[in-house]
Amino acid sequence: MPRHPAETDGQAGAVADPPRADTPAIRTRGLTKRFGSRTAVDGIDLEIPAGVIAGIVGPNGSGKTTTIRMLLSMSRPSAGTAEVLGSPINRPAEYLPRVGAMIEGPSFYWWLSGRRNLEVLAALAGTSKHRVDEVLALVELEDRADDVVRRYSLGMKQRLGIAAALLPEPSLLILDEPANGLDPAGIRDMRRLLLRLRTEGVTIFISSHVLSEIEQIADWVLVLKEGRILFQGTIAALAERRRSQLYVVPEDPDQLKALAEVLIGHGHSVTLNPPQLTIDGVVRASDVIREAVGAGIDLSAVAPAQSTLEDTFLEMTSDQRA
Repeated sequence: MPRHPAETDGQAGAVADPPRADTPAIRTRGLTKRFGSRTAVDGIDLEIPAGVIAGIVGPNGSGKTTTIRMLLSMSRPSAGTAEVLGSPINRPAEYLPRVGAMIEGPSFYWWLSGRRNLEVLAALAGTSKHRVDEVLALVELEDRADDVVRRYSLGMKQRLGIAAALLPEPSLLILDEPANGLDPAGIRDMRRLLLRLRTEGVTIFISSHVLSEIEQIADWVLVLKEGRILFQGTIAALAERRRSQLYVVPEDPDQLKALAEVLIGHGHSVTLNPPQLTIDGVVRASDVIREAVGAGIDLSAVAPAQSTLEDTFLEMTSDQRA
């Protein structure tokens, strides 16, 4: 189900006081998870500020869901520590009541209506029944709330899963691949919902294997590969890693190799891609033109280009480098 009962490790107690405003929503130190000889999460140190939309991105199998399951006390770490909303994850009863989550797709009683499913979850969690109508409105399912879930499309089930995660009015909302099954209009509506929740002070942590989805809404991003963090910080900081390039085309295609030798001789990093070549790095077109003309090579085109964030992500997570 979208919410999971806390495992208290024998520690009963009341929910902890809300964390200070400057306390990170999520913090880990050396967090590790092994399955036999395979290390799914490899000693990660991460820190998610409170009040942001944070995305964790990486290829399938990079450890995103495993990390989330440990943060929700659904899986015990093999090593390391973590805190969620200021409380250690070995005391989940202190923070789980303030967390809403949808992990590995929503699961419901398919023979019950969407509304009835939410009412069951609300009763189990001790949440007011009035909250059911509120979350159905938030995810725009009021018109289909009394239909049985087996008649729901995949996108509608995703929205019902988010509604279930919102039942406790969480301080932290964790969503695992929430855009699965949504059409472009549904993805747009979800973006609007998450941005509205952020303005209300909810910290949102989203996993995805597609950076372009995260780029649309996130303030903060973590890039994960093979259980290790390749990058964490603001979207703006990740954007600074974008590779600048200059595309250069000689007027005579037979001079392409000679042009490359000239530019390499001037210290440029050059890649041949007939009928053109690319120069990596921040380079002034006027310098390249002067260097080519000085070698007696006329150019038909010199065009700047900059890789997208998606290109940067693919370069960081790919085993092959251009």
